Amino acid sequence: MPPADRIRDHSGHAAATTVAAHRTRRRLRADRARQLADLLRHQLLSGVFADGVLPHESVLAADYGASRNTVRQALDLLRAEGLVQRQPGVGTVVVARKYPHGLDRLMGLAETLREHGQVTNEVRTMGPVPAPAPVAGRLGVPPGSDVLYIERLRRLNGLPLSLDLTYIPLDIGTALLGADLENTDVFRLLEAVAGQPLGHAEITLEAVTADTHSAAVLEAPHGAAVLMLERLTHLADGRPVDLEFIRFRGDRITMSGLLRRSP
Repeated sequence: MPPADRIRDHSGHAAATTVAAHRTRRRLRADRARQLADLLRHQLLSGVFADGVLPHESVLAADYGASRNTVRQALDLLRAEGLVQRQPGVGTVVVARKYPHGLDRLMGLAETLREHGQVTNEVRTMGPVPAPAPVAGRLGVPPGSDVLYIERLRRLNGLPLSLDLTYIPLDIGTALLGADLENTDVFRLLEAVAGQPLGHAEITLEAVTADTHSAAVLEAPHGAAVLMLERLTHLADGRPVDLEFIRFRGDRITMSGLLRRSP
């Protein structure tokens, strides 16, 4: 190979190496920013920053052994989630709060969040409907037989929190038609009607995209991710009595539980 060709080839290889190294550094910084954002998110959601103001970027950088650029990127991630904002003359402040919803006890929403404010229910739809085959199978009723269907918008301190779609066997649900569903959890009403406590529930939790209707009702952006909790609740004697599909605004709720490893 002529000397000039060797020089050009060497120069091109060096440039490619420089670009690759730059991309690697950028990726590593993004990884560290994501890790820092996870740590800060937990702290601000658990109330560590009591006054609602995060420490200065230089303090965060020192506390977490990160560069100022990494701290800025982490705060940008939290800002994109709507959890913090930058206020001139103040700094980075917490602007949104997520409320804890436990997954290790069978409780209604008002029971779960009673320490955080008032839960109110807007009953949007309520009445008997023919049970779709999947609903009938889960509730143990004949396909096509009527079940009570309830759709409620649930608010915490006036802010939309969840959209609940509920199916209840009609022999129990009929007694709920005249009940005060705006101020009372369905769980309490079910126990009163059935004359026995609830026993257990099977749950599935996943993230789904908010459809146009759900987004409008929850006052969330169209296409936003919401937490979908599917729950089939049984009475103490094992009978399934409540099938729910609950869409939570993901920016206002956090799910937690205590898991033990079996021996």
